[in-house]
Amino acid sequence: MPVPLIWLILALGLAGAEALTGDMFLLMLAGGALAATGSSWLFDLPIWADGVVFLVVSVLLLVTVRPSLRRRLEVGRGLPEPIKALEGKTALVLDRVAEHEGQIKLDGEVWTARPLNEDDVYEPGEHVTVVRIDGATAVVFKAT
Repeated sequence: MPVPLIWLILALGLAGAEALTGDMFLLMLAGGALAATGSSWLFDLPIWADGVVFLVVSVLLLVTVRPSLRRRLEVGRGLPEPIKALEGKTALVLDRVAEHEGQIKLDGEVWTARPLNEDDVYEPGEHVTVVRIDGATAVVFKAT
C-alpha cells in the first residue's frame, strides 16, 4: 500500500473520530496527517520525514488554530442564563404576595411569588423587584 494512502486513511480516521469527541484535538491531528499525505505524495519523502511533517503541522494547528476555533464554538459564553436575566426586573403584583401566597406578572408571564422578608405583604397593583428565582417562585421586594 502506498505511504500517501496510509496517511490519507489516518487523516480520515482522525477526522471521523473527532465527530465523536467534539474537542477539536483529533481534527488538528487529522490536519497534520493530511499535510503528511501531501508532502509524501508531492515530494516522495521517506516515512520519517512524513512523520516530522505530521508532528510539526499538528503542533502548529494545536497551538494556533484550536484555541480560536474552540472560542468560536463555545455555546452561550458571556450570555446570562434565562433565569438570571429575570433578576432585577420589575414585576406587577396580581394576587396578594405574602409568606405562603402570591402571584406576579413578570415579562408577560404569571409567576408564583413570595416576599424576600417574611413579614412583608404586597397588594395587587403594586410594583416589586425580583431578587432571585427560587425554583418556580420569584422572590421579590419593594424598594421604598
